[in-house]
Amino acid sequence: MSGRRPLIGITLRHELETERFYLARFYGEAVAAAGGVPVHISLIPDAEVIGAIVSRLDGVLLPGSASDVDPLRYGREPHTRLGPVHPLKDETDLLVLKELEARRLPLLAICFGMQVWNVFRGGSLIQDITSEVPGALKHEQGAPRERPSHRLSINPESLLASLADDVSAVVNSHHHQALEKIGEGLQASAWSSDGLVEAVEDIREGRWALGVQWHPELGWESNRLSGVIFSAFISAASNRASDNVEGWGRHAQRKH
Repeated sequence: MSGRRPLIGITLRHELETERFYLARFYGEAVAAAGGVPVHISLIPDAEVIGAIVSRLDGVLLPGSASDVDPLRYGREPHTRLGPVHPLKDETDLLVLKELEARRLPLLAICFGMQVWNVFRGGSLIQDITSEVPGALKHEQGAPRERPSHRLSINPESLLASLADDVSAVVNSHHHQALEKIGEGLQASAWSSDGLVEAVEDIREGRWALGVQWHPELGWESNRLSGVIFSAFISAASNRASDNVEGWGRHAQRKH
């Protein structure tokens, strides 16, 4: 990686009881260890504010959340086992996605992040795996959270397969919802043995955008695939940062 360290925006979570924005330490630590600079994005669903923030970034990480995407956003009524919905989280993440799309920024979307990305692209979600998917695996493993708990089958032609250097992997699991209809421009690239989608990728040329249902920020120091995912993401963002520096240099030369 050359040039400046890329700036990676990470949207925060919302604790309704205390009205605090917060985020587990592991996302920022994984970004920093891979060579990026984490920038926390407050949940302020104002298009002008979000646009000003994202315009300064080189990549975006959409993290997990203690909430579910509002099913009204994908045309469904709430299931009886729908979890809490945090409107500020939904609205801010969707604004961030709109801005990064316009700027073609690299994206790593994790768990809730992948789900809201899928909804942004017109897809839908399974609102509760246990009650809606017969024969489903246990996808809410509990502690220890970093422990790999189930296997994936990976599309051998995918970005994820190139990162894993394999067509299978074992990952941790902390979700009760899953992707149903895949959104426009996305392609499923990994599945658990019960048929649930565990990863999606942007199939458009010139885009680096990966969504994973598991949590690579947990155990990235010891799990090879988790570390490689962050390294590849930061590398893509670093290339973007280098392009920005070159563009600024050309602009400065024209002014003089």
